[in-house]
Amino acid sequence: LLQHRHDCANRCVGQTLTLYREFVDEASRLYIDSLTRDTPDLTRLVALYALISRMRVLSSPKVIEEAETVGQMIVRSYPEPNKTFADLRAMVYEHAFDPLRSFSESCREELEGLK
Repeated sequence: LLQHRHDCANRCVGQTLTLYREFVDEASRLYIDSLTRDTPDLTRLVALYALISRMRVLSSPKVIEEAETVGQMIVRSYPEPNKTFADLRAMVYEHAFDPLRSFSESCREELEGLK
């Protein structure tokens, strides 16, 4: 019974890590898209929110809140003026080009708590 619980916990952590990786990958692609284009790819945007919905089953409220913040930031970025490469480079130097930092830190805290 103890081994079964351990196996289930490991499987749950693995599923959670996969979900977070998928979210980071999709959010990263959408973020750069939102900075350089005016029109969102609605299919990919809905896919991002589907990942957030999956998180609601497995994740802490803090992780979900951070994921929603990322999604909202992406949606807000589309109507803003497109960024040039020089703009993006300046954002990197100003440390304003890491929209997933708080999300990632929340995920790490959550996963450390599961150990």
